[in-house]
Amino acid sequence: MQITASAISLNVDNVTASATFIKQHFGFKEEMSAEGFVSLSRSDAGFNLIFLQTGLKSFKPVHLRGHRADGLLVVFVVDDIDREYARLQAEGVTITTPIETEPWGERFFQVTDPNGVVLQLVQWVTDRAES
Repeated sequence: MQITASAISLNVDNVTASATFIKQHFGFKEEMSAEGFVSLSRSDAGFNLIFLQTGLKSFKPVHLRGHRADGLLVVFVVDDIDREYARLQAEGVTITTPIETEPWGERFFQVTDPNGVVLQLVQWVTDRAES
């Protein structure tokens, strides 16, 4: 098998709200869109982020059609977590989980988009005393 592209697809109630949030605060660009659908990308993300309108008739498998994107995290590994934390705060983004460092070296914080999609930014630190 050769994988030529990757995407994550999330069902949300308001596609426009999630797409606007990810474009405005995370620099994604719209690749394509249609009624109830938008696909966004960044050259450095490694995948497209797709938002689908909850209940979209064409969604498969049918038994998941009405489900929403909850209980998962969309994670971006960044090179300067403190800079991103300050930038998002300055942009007025509400911080869901304040910045913290786990004992195993994961320094992270979380924000939530208008549809409840949790976005987590992570930087792996070698000096575990950082916090």
